[in-house]
Amino acid sequence: MKEIEFDLLTEPWIRVRLKDNTVQEVSLTEALVSAQDYVDLAGEMPTQDAAVLRLLLAVLFTVFSRVNVEGEPEPLEKRGQALRRWSKLWQLGHFPAEPILDYLEQWKDRFWLFHPTHPFWQVPTLCNGIAFGGKKLNGERAESGNKTPLFQNVSKTECEVLSYAQAARWLIYQNGYDERGGRPKAGNKPRHGVGWLGQIGFVAVKGKNLYETLLRNMVFPTEQDALREEQQPCWEREQVRAEQSVKIVMPKNQAELLTLQSRRILLKRSETVPGVVGYEVLGGDYWDSENAFGEQMTLWSRTSKKNEKMTYKPQQHEAGKQLWREIPSMLDPEGRKPGVLTWNQQLQSLRILSRKEQIVLNMVGIRYDNQEASVKDVYTDQLAMQLAVLDELSRPWTVRINREVERCEKAAESIGVLCKELKLAGGLDYNQVKGFKETQKVTEDARAQFYFAVDQPFRQWLQEIDPEQDDPDEAVQRWEAQASRIAEELGAKMVREAGNAALKGHRVVVDKGKKTECSTLYTSPKAYNRFRASLREIYPKTEP
Repeated sequence: MKEIEFDLLTEPWIRVRLKDNTVQEVSLTEALVSAQDYVDLAGEMPTQDAAVLRLLLAVLFTVFSRVNVEGEPEPLEKRGQALRRWSKLWQLGHFPAEPILDYLEQWKDRFWLFHPTHPFWQVPTLCNGIAFGGKKLNGERAESGNKTPLFQNVSKTECEVLSYAQAARWLIYQNGYDERGGRPKAGNKPRHGVGWLGQIGFVAVKGKNLYETLLRNMVFPTEQDALREEQQPCWEREQVRAEQSVKIVMPKNQAELLTLQSRRILLKRSETVPGVVGYEVLGGDYWDSENAFGEQMTLWSRTSKKNEKMTYKPQQHEAGKQLWREIPSMLDPEGRKPGVLTWNQQLQSLRILSRKEQIVLNMVGIRYDNQEASVKDVYTDQLAMQLAVLDELSRPWTVRINREVERCEKAAESIGVLCKELKLAGGLDYNQVKGFKETQKVTEDARAQFYFAVDQPFRQWLQEIDPEQDDPDEAVQRWEAQASRIAEELGAKMVREAGNAALKGHRVVVDKGKKTECSTLYTSPKAYNRFRASLREIYPKTEP
């Protein structure tokens, strides 16, 4: 077995999507210098793509914080200098090859997947970690919470032995999204929590190709002190930390943050075939998530306690919740926007990006089980709009968009109440419904139906807004009329489906057996009329 094996700079391992929609594996070098030729990353899972994207960004941050577009040494020190460098990269339409190649050549010995002293993103001396097989390394196979898949399309050998290319991709993934771990063999440290990317609500800006995606997520710091911070990606460290679960200060430079060693990992090669059959793992570096503003690719939630300052924490995505329903948290004037969003706004306000430029936000979410011991679900969503909508000059738009999202939430609640009352009218036992109400089992399906019905129309309305041409009040009125109509039609459909039994109705006895016992007659016409009245309160301007 060779000591040094699989060069990440020359061997194909990063999956990219070509313009003809085919998928190809390319080297790390090719992914960067030919990024304009690829539509996007195309790994096995959206979470894997998010992790690989951050690796590529770390290389770019490191290179172009030290040299200019021509490859000449010119460390970034001032805000204007950073903006000019970004602008030149944007105007080129591709990343200049020479500076990237020169940097990677300088550090080529640190990009071997297997190396006696510096295996890429691993701890060569790791010997007391928790051991797992190759199947656990593969995030696709592990997603089901260690359950055996019903329809397995690969052989047992293929599950348990990963190619070097696969292992490299899943190594990056595990560092970001690994679930809560068990106790190590040695030491008395507690179980480590999920990886950093599993703790945030990942948001990135998606461009027309991989080059644009990378560049529009390159958030150069604008404060002078932060600009002067030396970029320190993990591969430039002479000695990697091997201690389990070390609390560190959040890095001030993006390259170090993006290559955080959330896990101490060492891959294990097969003795018989070229492949990876397992790995050892321990908890790695971590920091407090509160006010962790160095992270540029997350939503934020704010909390405040009496007589205390406002604090912010990464806000995780809610499974099944469309990205447009999270707009209020992104556009809250008193809140904190994702750094990538703020950066693109700045570029637009300085006319580096056109006011007509579209911004496509890409969300990636992950859901663990209650113990955070296994991955239950991975989901992704995108949202497109004109970048000018997010400009400070477009405040009238952001206020109105936030309000319309909130009104959709209220309309969904009304749909849910209608569904509950129709079930009562059809003869469902009140006490059963009362119990269901607490877990939303009666209403959640109805609400989901409304969100499904309104999803594409809302996205289209948002994407078509032109802040320079459209009148905000007229645009809102058009949307509210459409939203109200969608809700009313869905409600009418539910009434029809409730049938004759609900039309006749049922009298429901409340608090049966008590002195205060009373009853209410539920019928589908009464339920529908109450529903329409609630819609008129939500969308008053849609009435003639």
